[in-house]
Amino acid sequence: MDNAQYRNVFVFAEQRDGVVQSVALELIGKARDLAVDLGEKVFAVLLGKGIADSAKTLIEYGADKVIVVDNDNLKDYITEQYTQAMYQVAVEYEPSIMLFGATTIGRDLAPRVAARLGTGLTADCTKLEISEDTKEFQMTRPAFGGNLMATIMCPDHRPQMSTVRPGVMQKCTPDASRKGEIINFAPKFDSSKFSVKLVKTEKEEKGSVDISEAKILVSGGRGVGCVAGFDKLRELAAVIGGEVSSSRAMVDAGNMPHDRQVGQTGKTVRPDVYFALGISGAIQHLAGMEESECIIAVNKDKFAPIFAVADLGIVSDLNTVIPLLTERLKKEMAK
Repeated sequence: MDNAQYRNVFVFAEQRDGVVQSVALELIGKARDLAVDLGEKVFAVLLGKGIADSAKTLIEYGADKVIVVDNDNLKDYITEQYTQAMYQVAVEYEPSIMLFGATTIGRDLAPRVAARLGTGLTADCTKLEISEDTKEFQMTRPAFGGNLMATIMCPDHRPQMSTVRPGVMQKCTPDASRKGEIINFAPKFDSSKFSVKLVKTEKEEKGSVDISEAKILVSGGRGVGCVAGFDKLRELAAVIGGEVSSSRAMVDAGNMPHDRQVGQTGKTVRPDVYFALGISGAIQHLAGMEESECIIAVNKDKFAPIFAVADLGIVSDLNTVIPLLTERLKKEMAK
């Protein structure tokens, strides 16, 4: 395969109900870095119905060009329709790199597009970079349960494709003055392959915020003990307007649901304040939260690795510290 004809970094700009998802903006930020290293452009691909107005937002966040595919068949996410559209975009524009968010939609769509294009896909990446000497695209992801990191390359096939976990990459600062090109693309759908019909959509009412979007996280590890132990953390979180999360150990023990897990095999978070309570600080956990603005750690073990990344560390039993902290914060916030 002659790879020279494949150029530019493409991002699948995931939207739901017409709202561009945060992960799409994060990927555009990383795509900018990759494109600069390669001397190429950043393309965002926006699929849906009535979504053209969102193209300007993508340009503000760093896209040089936005390919808008506005079609009745794309009103709701259905695998085959979206796969056909993305496949045709890739065939028409021949990107060198294609990035998708590792969301429920991205994880469903990306492998199908990769299969039709006859290329590979590296899933759940936490790091993307261009090699300085060879200019190869390097995709890094956790392997063997997060116990090591694998860097994967795809030298023989194009496009080079990866899904990236939400919260890992950083958005660019939006610039309303940025100029870019908006391209309208009309795919030719093969409706004979539309084997699934969306009959009804029911939205689950969530009582809590996605931890990757939270500004304050109160996270518990083995030191919390059991399910009842998280009641203290929930009380603290309620006082300061935070969300409760946990380490993998608590999820594996059945004390917390997986969508509350922080770390390589959970979610990557960047809150303004991260409380690490009873968390020792295994490297897999640190990888998911070490870029938090302020880290406050409480652990009985003064040698716990978490203290190496903490801005404030308290060597004590969290069962003593947290009730005292909660009461003090209640009094301060009542003033």
